[in-house]
Amino acid sequence: MAIQINKQLIEEGQVGAVIEWLASIGETESGGVTRLLYSPAWLEAQVALKKMMDQTNLYTYFDSVGNLFGRLPGTNENDKTILTGSHIDTVVDGGKYDGAYGIIASLLATVRLFHRYGYPKKTIEVVSLCEEEGSRFPLTFWGSRNISGVYNLSRVENVRDGAGISFFEAMKQAGFDPKSYGSPVRTDIERFVEIHIEQGMILERNKNQIGIVTHIVGQRRYTIRIKGESNHAGTTPMQFRKDAVSTASHLISFLTDKAKNTDPMLVATVGRLNVKPNVPNVVAGEVEFSLDIRHHQEEIIEEYCQNIFKEFKRFSDVSNIEVEIVQWMDVKPVKMDEEMCEWAGEIAERNRYRYQKMISGAGHDAQVFGGICPTSLLFVPSRGGISHSPQEFTNLEELETGIELLTEVLYKLAY
Repeated sequence: MAIQINKQLIEEGQVGAVIEWLASIGETESGGVTRLLYSPAWLEAQVALKKMMDQTNLYTYFDSVGNLFGRLPGTNENDKTILTGSHIDTVVDGGKYDGAYGIIASLLATVRLFHRYGYPKKTIEVVSLCEEEGSRFPLTFWGSRNISGVYNLSRVENVRDGAGISFFEAMKQAGFDPKSYGSPVRTDIERFVEIHIEQGMILERNKNQIGIVTHIVGQRRYTIRIKGESNHAGTTPMQFRKDAVSTASHLISFLTDKAKNTDPMLVATVGRLNVKPNVPNVVAGEVEFSLDIRHHQEEIIEEYCQNIFKEFKRFSDVSNIEVEIVQWMDVKPVKMDEEMCEWAGEIAERNRYRYQKMISGAGHDAQVFGGICPTSLLFVPSRGGISHSPQEFTNLEELETGIELLTEVLYKLAY
């Protein structure tokens, strides 16, 4: 019965109903969704999507890491593939639309094209990428980076989740045994198109229906460790203290002010702070905090990092407190394909969609594909700019406008 309902939802193009159906897999008590890589909910969702695709004219298959593909073969032999889709995984207690909308929109658009025009000249594949968020294991873009060849099993050989489960064991439990690993690298992808909720408030505030992304920001992430000296809060004079919290406060204030004065588009975030021993009557001996830096120009990121870390070193020297800087992410900014941006803009103008060109401050699989093929990233609005939350929402009209645009983009690319 479930498969018949799924087929009906796809054929009738009920995007809202399909989103609710998919969100029921991994649903949380708060109305959010949790689907972590290789978890039971993740596997159930991928298998359910495969069954749904099987009810259409798509040929479905998994690669060896769990990326799911639905293939609509082209009539031109030996032609390359137009790939479209997004990611199936979520953050913990995330929203219904992040990633999922891109998969569903791509599926609906492809099915609509087939019903209207039959088989395309160039093959279209809808992809439900296995992982993008990095919510379970300390890595991101596992799905797209395997396809691009950046990652393979050697990258996760010693990786474990917070419960101590190894990456390999999690793969095996989900039915993707590392012993059966075959390279997921694709050399036949001609173009990649991803549509996504904005996860910001720009489109809504500007009352626009579509965002055409020109750049995706680069990201650097660091762990900053400050090692001072724990001591008694009452008997240690201020001038003799090696206070890790005071040092952290100075460094965080400095990096925040420097970000504001460097470039309007630069953002720097300290989102996690750990203090030891973290008791009220002891001068803190150690602080660890995270630092997330983003901008769409690599030279701006580099200039900013050089400036703040120069001050980190200076302050460390004068205060005799050790400051350790550990970088664990370096994702380069990526420019989306100009030609595809122009095509999307022309289609939007012809259909009188309210649209704007914009920069994505969040990471997306499109930035990985942008390194191997011409790539386009399209946005629809997010109410209140809220994302990664059960309150994440985009209304049905805006979702449908995005699908209509994507359908015409895919028609231009494949038909």
